[in-house]
Amino acid sequence: MTDGQENLPIIDSLKFDAQGLIPAVVQDAATRQVLTLAYMNRESLQRSIESGETWFWSRSRQELWHKGATSGHTQRIVAITADCDADALVVLVEPHGPACHTGAVTCFFRPLES
Repeated sequence: MTDGQENLPIIDSLKFDAQGLIPAVVQDAATRQVLTLAYMNRESLQRSIESGETWFWSRSRQELWHKGATSGHTQRIVAITADCDADALVVLVEPHGPACHTGAVTCFFRPLES
């Protein structure tokens, strides 16, 4: 990752929603499996860029959280990419443990039945 200063113009070009958030699809860099959908604000995105690990905004707790701060299941960032409209992100990571708070590798493990 870089020192973060080079990324400020890129962050400024992103389209955060009315709550100041942008959705971030987190994928395993090796397998491309979707691990979770989380939300970032400017501060969590900047911290992610600076630290090289994922930081998010918890909509339920209304606070920043560093993925793995309590569980130890951190995610090292490989790349962050914005979509064509600059209103969503894909974060490629090397996960160090499961992504889901349930202990599952991915948060997407509940098939919808017809």
